[in-house]
Amino acid sequence: MFKGHPKGLIPAALANMGERFGFYTMMAILVLFLQAKFGLDETTSGIIYATFYSSIYFLAIVGGVIADKTKNYKGTILAGLLMMAFGYLLIAIPTPTPVPNMTLYLGATCFGLAVIAFGNGLFKGNLQALVGQMYDNPKYDKVRDSGFSLFYMFINVGGIFAPMIAPTIRSWWLEKAGFNYDAALPELCHGQLAGTLSDTAAERFTTLANNATISPDAITDLTGFSNNYLNVFNEGFHFAFGVAIIAMLISLVVYLKNKVNFPDPAAAAEAAKNNPDAIKMDPKEVKQRIYALLAVFGVVIFFWFSFHQNGLTLTYFARDYTLLHIGSFELYPEIFQSMNPFFVVFLTPVVVGIFGWLRNRGIEPSTPKKIAIGMFIAALAYVLMTLGSLNVPMLSSVKEMGGLPDIDKVTPFLLIGAYFILTVAELFISPLGISFVSKVAPPQYQGLMQGLWLGATGAGNQLLFLGAMLYAGVPIWLTWTVFIVACSISMFIMIFMLKWLERISE
Repeated sequence: MFKGHPKGLIPAALANMGERFGFYTMMAILVLFLQAKFGLDETTSGIIYATFYSSIYFLAIVGGVIADKTKNYKGTILAGLLMMAFGYLLIAIPTPTPVPNMTLYLGATCFGLAVIAFGNGLFKGNLQALVGQMYDNPKYDKVRDSGFSLFYMFINVGGIFAPMIAPTIRSWWLEKAGFNYDAALPELCHGQLAGTLSDTAAERFTTLANNATISPDAITDLTGFSNNYLNVFNEGFHFAFGVAIIAMLISLVVYLKNKVNFPDPAAAAEAAKNNPDAIKMDPKEVKQRIYALLAVFGVVIFFWFSFHQNGLTLTYFARDYTLLHIGSFELYPEIFQSMNPFFVVFLTPVVVGIFGWLRNRGIEPSTPKKIAIGMFIAALAYVLMTLGSLNVPMLSSVKEMGGLPDIDKVTPFLLIGAYFILTVAELFISPLGISFVSKVAPPQYQGLMQGLWLGATGAGNQLLFLGAMLYAGVPIWLTWTVFIVACSISMFIMIFMLKWLERISE
Protein backbone atom coordinates (compact mmCIF):
# COMPACT_ATOMS: atom_id res chain seq x y z
CA MET A 1 0.00 0.00 0.00
CA PHE A 2 2.85 2.39 0.87
CA LYS A 3 5.10 1.25 -1.96
CA GLY A 4 6.20 4.24 -4.02
CA HIS A 5 5.47 6.77 -1.26
CA PRO A 6 8.03 8.80 0.76
CA LYS A 7 9.22 7.21 4.01
CA GLY A 8 8.17 10.21 6.09
CA LEU A 9 4.47 9.69 5.35
CA ILE A 10 3.74 7.19 8.14
CA PRO A 11 5.61 9.08 10.92
CA ALA A 12 3.81 12.29 9.94
CA ALA A 13 0.46 10.51 10.10
CA LEU A 14 1.29 8.96 13.48
CA ALA A 15 2.25 12.40 14.80
CA ASN A 16 -1.20 13.61 13.73
CA MET A 17 -3.12 10.81 15.46
CA GLY A 18 -3.30 12.58 18.83
CA GLU A 19 -4.89 15.62 17.24
CA ARG A 20 -7.49 13.38 15.58
CA PHE A 21 -8.16 11.58 18.85
CA GLY A 22 -8.87 14.89 20.56
CA PHE A 23 -10.89 16.11 17.57
CA TYR A 24 -13.20 13.10 17.64
CA THR A 25 -13.47 13.20 21.42
CA MET A 26 -14.76 16.74 21.05
CA MET A 27 -17.00 15.87 18.13
CA ALA A 28 -18.53 12.99 20.07
CA ILE A 29 -19.21 14.67 23.40
CA LEU A 30 -18.80 18.46 23.24
CA VAL A 31 -22.44 19.49 22.64
CA LEU A 32 -23.67 16.76 24.97
CA PHE A 33 -21.20 17.95 27.62
CA LEU A 34 -22.27 21.60 27.22
CA GLN A 35 -25.91 20.67 27.69
CA ALA A 36 -25.30 18.24 30.57
CA LYS A 37 -22.86 20.56 32.35
CA PHE A 38 -24.57 23.92 31.91
CA GLY A 39 -28.16 23.06 30.96
CA LEU A 40 -27.84 24.90 27.62
CA ASP A 41 -30.41 24.44 24.86
CA GLU A 42 -29.64 23.05 21.40
CA THR A 43 -29.15 26.43 19.75
CA THR A 44 -26.82 27.89 22.40
CA SER A 45 -24.76 24.70 22.54
CA GLY A 46 -24.67 24.75 18.74
CA ILE A 47 -23.32 28.31 18.68
CA ILE A 48 -20.46 27.42 21.06
CA TYR A 49 -19.76 24.21 19.13
CA ALA A 50 -19.76 26.06 15.79
CA THR A 51 -17.51 28.83 17.11
CA PHE A 52 -15.03 26.32 18.52
CA TYR A 53 -14.85 24.27 15.34
CA SER A 54 -14.66 27.29 13.09
CA SER A 55 -11.86 28.71 15.27
CA ILE A 56 -9.84 25.50 14.86
CA TYR A 57 -9.79 26.06 11.12
CA PHE A 58 -9.70 29.88 10.98
CA LEU A 59 -6.68 29.90 13.27
CA ALA A 60 -4.91 27.60 10.81
CA ILE A 61 -4.56 30.73 8.67
CA VAL A 62 -2.74 32.41 11.54
CA GLY A 63 -0.62 29.28 11.99
CA GLY A 64 0.24 29.30 8.30
CA VAL A 65 1.25 32.96 8.37
CA ILE A 66 3.40 32.41 11.48
CA ALA A 67 5.20 29.48 9.85
CA ASP A 68 5.67 31.31 6.55
CA LYS A 69 7.00 34.44 8.27
CA THR A 70 9.26 32.73 10.79
CA LYS A 71 10.37 30.04 8.31
CA ASN A 72 10.03 27.63 11.24
CA TYR A 73 7.38 25.08 10.30
CA LYS A 74 8.65 22.39 12.65
CA GLY A 75 8.79 24.70 15.67
CA THR A 76 5.28 25.99 14.94
CA ILE A 77 3.96 22.43 14.76
CA LEU A 78 5.64 21.57 18.08
CA ALA A 79 4.13 24.64 19.77
CA GLY A 80 0.70 23.58 18.48
CA LEU A 81 1.01 20.11 19.99
CA LEU A 82 1.96 21.53 23.39
CA MET A 83 -0.87 24.08 23.37
CA MET A 84 -3.49 21.47 22.49
CA ALA A 85 -2.36 19.26 25.36
CA PHE A 86 -2.59 22.23 27.74
CA GLY A 87 -6.06 23.13 26.50
CA TYR A 88 -7.36 19.62 27.11
CA LEU A 89 -5.87 19.76 30.60
CA LEU A 90 -7.86 22.92 31.36
CA ILE A 91 -11.21 21.30 30.58
CA ALA A 92 -10.27 17.89 32.01
CA ILE A 93 -10.06 19.22 35.57
CA PRO A 94 -13.41 18.33 37.23
CA THR A 95 -15.55 21.22 38.45
CA PRO A 96 -18.87 21.01 40.33
CA THR A 97 -22.19 20.51 38.53
CA PRO A 98 -24.62 22.25 38.66
CA VAL A 99 -22.14 25.09 38.34
CA PRO A 100 -22.23 27.66 41.18
CA ASN A 101 -21.41 30.51 38.77
CA MET A 102 -22.51 30.08 35.14
CA THR A 103 -20.47 32.98 33.75
CA LEU A 104 -17.23 31.90 35.47
CA TYR A 105 -17.38 28.19 34.69
CA LEU A 106 -18.74 28.48 31.16
CA GLY A 107 -16.14 31.17 30.48
CA ALA A 108 -13.37 28.92 31.80
CA THR A 109 -14.56 26.09 29.55
CA CYS A 110 -14.63 28.39 26.53
CA PHE A 111 -11.11 29.59 27.37
CA GLY A 112 -9.89 25.98 27.39
CA LEU A 113 -11.56 25.43 24.02
CA ALA A 114 -9.87 28.58 22.69
CA VAL A 115 -6.44 27.27 23.74
CA ILE A 116 -7.12 23.97 21.96
CA ALA A 117 -8.29 25.83 18.85
CA PHE A 118 -5.18 28.03 18.72
CA GLY A 119 -2.88 25.04 19.20
CA ASN A 120 -4.69 23.22 16.42
CA GLY A 121 -4.25 26.26 14.19
CA LEU A 122 -0.50 26.19 14.71
CA PHE A 123 -0.33 22.46 14.09
CA LYS A 124 -2.75 21.26 11.45
CA GLY A 125 -2.11 23.26 8.28
CA ASN A 126 1.64 23.32 8.74
CA LEU A 127 1.89 19.55 9.11
CA GLN A 128 -0.13 19.22 5.90
CA ALA A 129 2.29 21.61 4.18
CA LEU A 130 5.15 19.42 5.42
CA VAL A 131 3.52 16.31 3.94
CA GLY A 132 2.86 18.19 0.70
CA GLN A 133 6.56 18.95 0.33
CA MET A 134 7.33 15.23 0.45
CA TYR A 135 5.43 14.94 -2.84
CA ASP A 136 7.13 17.91 -4.51
CA ASN A 137 9.81 15.43 -5.52
CA PRO A 138 8.96 14.48 -9.15
CA LYS A 139 9.46 10.85 -8.11
CA TYR A 140 6.31 11.01 -5.98
CA ASP A 141 4.22 13.61 -7.77
CA LYS A 142 1.98 11.09 -9.58
CA VAL A 143 0.89 9.48 -6.30
CA ARG A 144 0.23 12.75 -4.47
CA ASP A 145 -3.56 12.18 -4.27
CA SER A 146 -3.06 8.61 -3.04
CA GLY A 147 -0.46 9.79 -0.54
CA PHE A 148 -2.80 12.30 1.03
CA SER A 149 -5.57 9.70 1.10
CA LEU A 150 -3.27 7.31 3.00
CA PHE A 151 -2.20 10.11 5.32
CA TYR A 152 -5.86 10.91 5.95
CA MET A 153 -6.62 7.25 6.61
CA PHE A 154 -3.88 6.82 9.20
CA ILE A 155 -4.61 9.99 11.14
CA ASN A 156 -8.21 8.81 11.53
CA VAL A 157 -7.19 5.62 13.37
CA GLY A 158 -7.17 7.63 16.59
CA GLY A 159 -10.62 8.93 15.77
CA ILE A 160 -12.12 5.42 15.77
CA PHE A 161 -11.44 4.89 19.45
CA ALA A 162 -12.10 8.36 20.87
CA PRO A 163 -15.93 8.19 20.61
CA MET A 164 -15.82 4.72 22.21
CA ILE A 165 -13.49 5.59 25.08
CA ALA A 166 -15.19 8.84 26.08
CA PRO A 167 -18.69 7.42 26.81
CA THR A 168 -17.15 4.26 28.33
CA ILE A 169 -15.29 6.38 30.90
CA ARG A 170 -18.41 8.42 31.65
CA SER A 171 -20.60 5.33 32.10
CA TRP A 172 -17.94 3.59 34.21
CA TRP A 173 -17.80 6.62 36.51
CA LEU A 174 -21.60 6.68 36.80
CA GLU A 175 -21.69 2.98 37.69
CA LYS A 176 -18.93 3.49 40.25
CA ALA A 177 -21.17 6.07 41.95
CA GLY A 178 -24.23 3.80 41.88
CA PHE A 179 -25.95 5.02 38.71
CA ASN A 180 -26.78 3.67 35.27
CA TYR A 181 -26.36 5.75 32.15
CA ASP A 182 -29.40 7.30 30.49
CA ALA A 183 -29.02 9.80 27.65
CA ALA A 184 -32.29 11.59 28.50
CA LEU A 185 -31.57 12.21 32.19
CA PRO A 186 -29.21 15.25 32.11
CA GLU A 187 -31.79 17.45 30.40
CA LEU A 188 -34.56 16.16 32.65
CA CYS A 189 -32.37 16.79 35.72
CA HIS A 190 -31.80 20.40 34.68
CA GLY A 191 -35.54 20.73 34.05
CA GLN A 192 -36.26 19.40 37.55
CA LEU A 193 -33.85 21.89 39.12
CA ALA A 194 -35.30 24.76 37.09
CA GLY A 195 -38.91 23.67 37.70
CA THR A 196 -39.74 23.62 33.98
CA LEU A 197 -40.82 19.99 33.47
CA SER A 198 -44.35 19.36 32.17
CA ASP A 199 -46.49 16.85 34.07
CA THR A 200 -45.79 14.20 31.43
CA ALA A 201 -42.05 14.92 31.48
CA ALA A 202 -41.99 14.88 35.30
CA GLU A 203 -43.66 11.48 35.35
CA ARG A 204 -41.16 10.12 32.84
CA PHE A 205 -38.29 11.66 34.83
CA THR A 206 -39.37 9.84 37.98
CA THR A 207 -39.40 6.52 36.12
CA LEU A 208 -36.01 7.08 34.46
CA ALA A 209 -34.40 8.31 37.67
CA ASN A 210 -35.43 5.16 39.54
CA ASN A 211 -34.28 2.97 36.65
CA ALA A 212 -30.91 4.76 36.64
CA THR A 213 -30.33 4.15 40.36
CA ILE A 214 -28.60 0.86 41.10
CA SER A 215 -29.97 0.87 44.66
CA PRO A 216 -33.36 -0.91 44.97
CA ASP A 217 -34.71 1.88 47.18
CA ALA A 218 -37.18 4.27 45.53
CA ILE A 219 -36.01 7.87 45.08
CA THR A 220 -37.80 10.27 47.40
CA ASP A 221 -35.74 13.41 46.71
CA LEU A 222 -35.68 14.07 42.95
CA THR A 223 -33.86 17.38 43.42
CA GLY A 224 -31.07 15.69 45.36
CA PHE A 225 -30.91 12.97 42.74
CA SER A 226 -30.64 15.60 39.98
CA ASN A 227 -27.74 17.38 41.66
CA ASN A 228 -25.87 14.14 42.34
CA TYR A 229 -26.49 12.56 38.93
CA LEU A 230 -25.43 15.68 37.02
CA ASN A 231 -22.24 16.03 39.06
CA VAL A 232 -21.16 12.41 38.54
CA PHE A 233 -22.24 12.41 34.88
CA ASN A 234 -20.09 15.44 34.07
CA GLU A 235 -17.11 14.28 36.11
CA GLY A 236 -17.04 11.32 33.73
CA PHE A 237 -16.97 13.72 30.79
CA HIS A 238 -14.10 15.70 32.36
CA PHE A 239 -12.09 12.49 32.72
CA ALA A 240 -12.83 11.63 29.07
CA PHE A 241 -11.23 14.92 28.02
CA GLY A 242 -8.22 13.90 30.08
CA VAL A 243 -7.66 10.83 27.89
CA ALA A 244 -7.09 13.21 24.97
CA ILE A 245 -4.05 14.57 26.83
CA ILE A 246 -2.47 11.11 26.78
CA ALA A 247 -3.08 10.86 23.02
CA MET A 248 -1.51 14.29 22.49
CA LEU A 249 1.59 13.29 24.47
CA ILE A 250 2.01 10.14 22.35
CA SER A 251 1.84 12.28 19.21
CA LEU A 252 4.37 14.64 20.74
CA VAL A 253 6.85 11.79 21.33
CA VAL A 254 6.40 10.50 17.77
CA TYR A 255 6.89 13.98 16.35
CA LEU A 256 10.02 14.75 18.37
CA LYS A 257 11.56 11.40 17.46
CA ASN A 258 11.03 11.97 13.72
CA LYS A 259 11.28 15.74 13.56
CA VAL A 260 14.82 15.83 12.22
CA ASN A 261 13.91 13.56 9.32
CA PHE A 262 10.87 15.55 8.16
CA PRO A 263 11.29 17.93 5.22
CA ASP A 264 11.18 21.66 5.79
CA PRO A 265 8.95 23.62 3.34
CA ALA A 266 10.65 26.91 4.25
CA ALA A 267 14.14 25.53 3.51
CA ALA A 268 12.94 24.12 0.18
CA ALA A 269 11.41 27.45 -0.82
CA GLU A 270 14.60 29.30 0.13
CA ALA A 271 16.76 26.85 -1.83
CA ALA A 272 14.55 27.26 -4.89
CA LYS A 273 14.73 31.05 -4.59
CA ASN A 274 18.55 31.00 -4.46
CA ASN A 275 18.97 28.40 -7.20
CA PRO A 276 19.72 30.14 -10.52
CA ASP A 277 18.66 27.01 -12.40
CA ALA A 278 15.29 26.71 -10.65
CA ILE A 279 12.17 27.35 -12.69
CA LYS A 280 10.76 30.68 -11.56
CA MET A 281 6.98 30.98 -11.36
CA ASP A 282 5.62 33.89 -13.36
CA PRO A 283 3.76 36.46 -11.19
CA LYS A 284 0.73 36.08 -13.46
CA GLU A 285 0.72 32.33 -12.86
CA VAL A 286 1.01 32.91 -9.12
CA LYS A 287 -2.12 35.09 -9.26
CA GLN A 288 -4.02 32.53 -11.34
CA ARG A 289 -3.16 29.76 -8.89
CA ILE A 290 -4.25 31.85 -5.92
CA TYR A 291 -7.53 32.79 -7.66
CA ALA A 292 -8.22 29.12 -8.39
CA LEU A 293 -7.55 28.13 -4.79
CA LEU A 294 -9.73 30.92 -3.43
CA ALA A 295 -12.57 29.80 -5.71
CA VAL A 296 -12.35 26.24 -4.41
CA PHE A 297 -12.15 27.52 -0.83
CA GLY A 298 -15.38 29.45 -1.34
CA VAL A 299 -17.21 26.43 -2.72
CA VAL A 300 -16.26 23.93 -0.03
CA ILE A 301 -17.76 26.16 2.66
CA PHE A 302 -21.18 24.74 1.73
CA PHE A 303 -19.89 21.17 1.96
CA TRP A 304 -18.35 21.59 5.41
CA PHE A 305 -21.49 23.32 6.68
CA SER A 306 -23.31 20.09 5.83
CA PHE A 307 -20.64 17.50 6.59
CA HIS A 308 -19.68 18.64 10.09
CA GLN A 309 -23.25 18.34 11.30
CA ASN A 310 -22.03 14.91 12.45
CA GLY A 311 -20.95 16.38 15.78
CA LEU A 312 -24.03 18.57 16.15
CA THR A 313 -27.47 17.85 14.67
CA LEU A 314 -26.64 14.22 13.84
CA THR A 315 -25.50 13.75 17.46
CA TYR A 316 -28.71 15.37 18.70
CA PHE A 317 -30.63 13.02 16.39
CA ALA A 318 -28.78 10.02 17.81
CA ARG A 319 -29.76 11.05 21.35
CA ASP A 320 -33.36 12.14 20.70
CA TYR A 321 -34.67 9.99 17.86
CA THR A 322 -32.48 6.90 17.46
CA LEU A 323 -33.02 3.52 19.11
CA LEU A 324 -29.88 3.04 21.18
CA HIS A 325 -29.48 -0.68 20.91
CA ILE A 326 -29.09 -3.34 18.23
CA GLY A 327 -30.63 -6.49 19.67
CA SER A 328 -29.06 -6.84 23.13
CA PHE A 329 -26.08 -4.63 22.22
CA GLU A 330 -26.39 -1.24 23.92
CA LEU A 331 -25.34 1.94 22.13
CA TYR A 332 -24.51 5.49 23.21
CA PRO A 333 -25.30 8.64 21.19
CA GLU A 334 -21.55 9.35 21.02
CA ILE A 335 -20.69 5.95 19.54
CA PHE A 336 -21.96 6.95 16.11
CA GLN A 337 -19.02 9.34 15.85
CA SER A 338 -16.79 6.28 15.53
CA MET A 339 -18.51 5.43 12.26
CA ASN A 340 -16.85 8.19 10.27
CA PRO A 341 -13.19 7.49 11.19
CA PHE A 342 -13.90 3.74 11.04
CA PHE A 343 -15.16 4.04 7.49
CA VAL A 344 -12.28 6.39 6.60
CA VAL A 345 -9.74 3.76 7.64
CA PHE A 346 -11.44 0.82 5.94
CA LEU A 347 -12.72 2.56 2.81
CA THR A 348 -9.54 4.48 1.99
CA PRO A 349 -7.70 1.44 0.55
CA VAL A 350 -10.77 0.72 -1.60
CA VAL A 351 -11.02 4.29 -2.89
CA VAL A 352 -7.25 4.54 -3.44
CA GLY A 353 -7.33 1.20 -5.26
CA ILE A 354 -10.13 2.37 -7.55
CA PHE A 355 -8.30 5.61 -8.33
CA GLY A 356 -5.10 3.62 -9.00
CA TRP A 357 -6.95 1.25 -11.32
CA LEU A 358 -8.39 4.22 -13.22
CA ARG A 359 -4.97 5.96 -13.30
CA ASN A 360 -3.30 2.90 -14.83
CA ARG A 361 -5.88 3.04 -17.62
CA GLY A 362 -5.50 6.77 -18.12
CA ILE A 363 -9.07 7.55 -17.09
CA GLU A 364 -8.63 8.76 -13.50
CA PRO A 365 -10.81 11.85 -12.84
CA SER A 366 -8.97 15.08 -12.10
CA THR A 367 -8.82 16.24 -8.49
CA PRO A 368 -11.42 19.02 -9.05
CA LYS A 369 -13.77 16.47 -10.66
CA LYS A 370 -13.33 14.11 -7.69
CA ILE A 371 -14.28 16.95 -5.36
CA ALA A 372 -17.45 17.66 -7.36
CA ILE A 373 -18.38 13.97 -7.25
CA GLY A 374 -17.84 13.97 -3.49
CA MET A 375 -20.31 16.82 -3.05
CA PHE A 376 -22.96 14.87 -4.97
CA ILE A 377 -22.37 11.83 -2.76
CA ALA A 378 -22.72 13.97 0.40
CA ALA A 379 -26.12 15.17 -0.80
CA LEU A 380 -27.22 11.52 -1.06
CA ALA A 381 -26.48 11.00 2.66
CA TYR A 382 -28.97 13.69 3.58
CA VAL A 383 -31.50 12.34 1.10
CA LEU A 384 -31.35 9.13 3.16
CA MET A 385 -31.74 11.07 6.43
CA THR A 386 -34.71 12.99 5.00
CA LEU A 387 -36.52 9.82 3.96
CA GLY A 388 -35.82 8.23 7.34
CA SER A 389 -37.12 11.23 9.30
CA LEU A 390 -40.44 11.88 7.56
CA ASN A 391 -42.56 10.43 10.37
CA VAL A 392 -40.73 11.64 13.50
CA PRO A 393 -42.28 14.48 15.59
CA MET A 394 -40.72 17.91 16.05
CA LEU A 395 -38.24 18.36 18.89
CA SER A 396 -40.65 20.57 20.87
CA SER A 397 -43.14 17.68 21.04
CA VAL A 398 -40.41 15.28 22.13
CA LYS A 399 -39.36 17.61 24.96
CA GLU A 400 -42.96 18.05 26.08
CA MET A 401 -43.34 14.30 26.57
CA GLY A 402 -39.96 14.01 28.31
CA GLY A 403 -38.38 12.01 25.49
CA LEU A 404 -39.48 9.81 22.62
CA PRO A 405 -40.56 6.25 23.52
CA ASP A 406 -38.33 3.55 22.02
CA ILE A 407 -41.21 2.25 19.91
CA ASP A 408 -41.29 5.55 18.00
CA LYS A 409 -37.53 5.85 17.46
CA VAL A 410 -35.74 5.12 14.18
CA THR A 411 -33.33 2.27 13.59
CA PRO A 412 -29.64 3.02 14.29
CA PHE A 413 -28.86 1.72 10.81
CA LEU A 414 -30.24 4.98 9.42
CA LEU A 415 -27.36 6.93 10.98
CA ILE A 416 -24.84 4.20 10.18
CA GLY A 417 -25.89 4.33 6.51
CA ALA A 418 -25.70 8.12 6.44
CA TYR A 419 -22.21 8.09 7.98
CA PHE A 420 -21.09 5.51 5.43
CA ILE A 421 -22.21 7.72 2.53
CA LEU A 422 -20.79 10.88 4.12
CA THR A 423 -17.43 9.17 4.59
CA VAL A 424 -17.26 8.17 0.94
CA ALA A 425 -17.96 11.82 0.11
CA GLU A 426 -15.28 12.95 2.54
CA LEU A 427 -12.68 10.70 0.89
CA PHE A 428 -13.43 12.41 -2.42
CA ILE A 429 -13.07 15.88 -0.92
CA SER A 430 -10.97 16.34 2.21
CA PRO A 431 -7.68 14.49 1.48
CA LEU A 432 -7.92 15.37 -2.22
CA GLY A 433 -8.59 19.01 -1.42
CA ILE A 434 -5.43 19.07 0.72
CA SER A 435 -3.59 17.42 -2.17
CA PHE A 436 -4.96 20.00 -4.63
CA VAL A 437 -3.79 22.85 -2.41
CA SER A 438 -0.31 21.38 -1.99
CA LYS A 439 0.01 20.98 -5.76
CA VAL A 440 -1.41 24.33 -6.88
CA ALA A 441 -0.20 26.67 -4.12
CA PRO A 442 2.90 28.72 -5.02
CA PRO A 443 5.88 27.51 -2.93
CA GLN A 444 6.19 30.76 -0.97
CA TYR A 445 2.55 30.51 0.13
CA GLN A 446 2.29 26.82 1.05
CA GLY A 447 1.56 27.40 4.74
CA LEU A 448 -0.86 30.24 4.07
CA MET A 449 -2.79 28.34 1.39
CA GLN A 450 -3.11 25.24 3.56
CA GLY A 451 -4.30 27.58 6.29
CA LEU A 452 -6.89 29.14 3.96
CA TRP A 453 -8.15 25.67 2.98
CA LEU A 454 -8.73 25.03 6.65
CA GLY A 455 -10.12 28.56 7.00
CA ALA A 456 -12.77 27.71 4.40
CA THR A 457 -13.62 24.69 6.55
CA GLY A 458 -13.86 27.11 9.46
CA ALA A 459 -16.30 29.33 7.59
CA GLY A 460 -18.51 26.30 6.94
CA ASN A 461 -18.21 25.29 10.59
CA GLN A 462 -19.26 28.75 11.79
CA LEU A 463 -22.54 28.18 9.95
CA LEU A 464 -23.14 24.92 11.84
CA PHE A 465 -25.29 26.69 14.43
CA LEU A 466 -27.90 27.23 11.72
CA GLY A 467 -28.33 23.46 11.71
CA ALA A 468 -28.96 23.53 15.47
CA MET A 469 -31.54 26.28 15.05
CA LEU A 470 -33.31 24.35 12.31
CA TYR A 471 -33.20 21.15 14.35
CA ALA A 472 -34.95 22.88 17.26
CA GLY A 473 -37.46 24.87 15.21
CA VAL A 474 -38.61 23.02 12.08
CA PRO A 475 -39.54 19.43 11.15
CA ILE A 476 -36.45 17.23 11.20
CA TRP A 477 -36.82 16.16 7.56
CA LEU A 478 -36.70 19.83 6.53
CA THR A 479 -33.41 20.30 8.42
CA TRP A 480 -31.78 17.55 6.36
CA THR A 481 -33.24 19.01 3.14
CA VAL A 482 -31.28 22.24 3.73
CA PHE A 483 -28.05 20.23 3.67
CA ILE A 484 -29.08 18.51 0.43
CA VAL A 485 -29.43 21.96 -1.13
CA ALA A 486 -26.06 23.15 0.29
CA CYS A 487 -24.17 20.13 -1.10
CA SER A 488 -25.91 20.44 -4.47
CA ILE A 489 -24.94 24.11 -4.77
CA SER A 490 -21.31 23.15 -4.09
CA MET A 491 -21.40 20.43 -6.74
CA PHE A 492 -22.86 22.64 -9.50
CA ILE A 493 -20.39 25.47 -8.87
CA MET A 494 -17.46 23.03 -9.01
CA ILE A 495 -18.76 21.62 -12.30
CA PHE A 496 -19.05 25.16 -13.69
CA MET A 497 -15.38 25.89 -12.81
CA LEU A 498 -14.07 22.43 -13.76
CA LYS A 499 -12.17 23.20 -16.98
CA TRP A 500 -10.50 26.27 -15.49
CA LEU A 501 -9.40 24.39 -12.37
CA GLU A 502 -8.10 21.45 -14.39
CA ARG A 503 -6.05 23.80 -16.54
CA ILE A 504 -4.52 25.55 -13.52
CA SER A 505 -3.61 22.28 -11.82
CA GLU A 506 -1.89 20.69 -14.82
